Amino acid sequence: MSYQRGSLRTMHRKGGDIWVLRYRITKPDGSRMEKIEHVGLVRDFPKERDARREADRLLVRINDAPADTRIRFEALAEHYLKADFGEDALRPKSDNTIAVTEHIVRNHLVPRWRNQIADDIKSLDIQLWLKSLHDDKKLAWTTIAKMRGIMSRIYKVGMLHDKVTKNPLQHVETRSKTDYRAIVLSPAQTFGILKSLTNLLHFTLVLTCAATALRASEILALRWADIVWDEKRIRVCKRWAKGKDGETKTQASEGYVPLHPLLAEHLHAWHSATPHGKERDFVFPSLKCKGNVPLSASIFVADYLRPAAIAAGVPIEEGQRFGLHNLRHSLSNWLVNKAKVEPKTVQGILRHSRIQTTLDLYTQEDSAETQAAQGQFLEAVMASGALQ
Repeated sequence: MSYQRGSLRTMHRKGGDIWVLRYRITKPDGSRMEKIEHVGLVRDFPKERDARREADRLLVRINDAPADTRIRFEALAEHYLKADFGEDALRPKSDNTIAVTEHIVRNHLVPRWRNQIADDIKSLDIQLWLKSLHDDKKLAWTTIAKMRGIMSRIYKVGMLHDKVTKNPLQHVETRSKTDYRAIVLSPAQTFGILKSLTNLLHFTLVLTCAATALRASEILALRWADIVWDEKRIRVCKRWAKGKDGETKTQASEGYVPLHPLLAEHLHAWHSATPHGKERDFVFPSLKCKGNVPLSASIFVADYLRPAAIAAGVPIEEGQRFGLHNLRHSLSNWLVNKAKVEPKTVQGILRHSRIQTTLDLYTQEDSAETQAAQGQFLEAVMASGALQ
């Protein structure tokens, strides 16, 4: 910082007019702010040159002070939110991603590291804090891993913009394996659910979700124009989130899913029955809202899908997660384990960016299949012994 002399002015006070020195300092976020120092009473320094000599003595201390102008974590985090989520962001984010990220930044990261110099935060301190979130706060490791990723991203963006010199998250480790195991439905259980749904809208929604593995937000966003009847496929180009259309979850999510003649037959039946059958109308509308918005997935699951699943014999414990997304898991699991469909084909149906997601998260091992595979190996072993 260059040497500054500041400016002198007088201010009126009850005890008598005073001289004050105005100068500027650099804040940790890089911005400048004005500071005021009391120099003395005007009666003690009647002339400005006398006040200036006294002010110069103050300025020696001000200019020689080793001000730490490095950015603090809170300012670094706010800079990240503006740089990585604004109009100039290299990778546009969905509304849901923005909301989740802002929640993690402002409700978890900033309260813990707010006023610390960002470059002084130690990797070990972060590691111990993340572990305490699991041990003391009982947060899931997957949530903690997401926090670590966002905090690392804050530093990466900060380094890109020369706000910090290093990323302490580089050597911080977390566990990312989830304990969650989705409830997977058999075709018989799916059929049992469908039998319980006497409302044609609800029946067609569940059948379409089960057959296409569309995400709840994607199936709610469908308009009749997205059903490409002659090409036997359904277009996926948006999702319904926070009461409006938004971009699909990932670039790979945008595309088409197949429309089998059997599914098309049921969709045709619903198209003939619905009061909202125009091209721009929702395929699965909220009849209560006169078709202006799609039905509410959470209300549908709580009032209809979950009771129907329990009635069909699906073992759902109190508080256990279950919804339309389980139909997505179920299709993936059945196609890979039972129908022996090529995993790459299943990845295409689910529109995953990475095949590992399809195999690791959406497909569970089948005990009957693994037992049969073990039996084949044992039979081969025994057969080879019998030949000797």
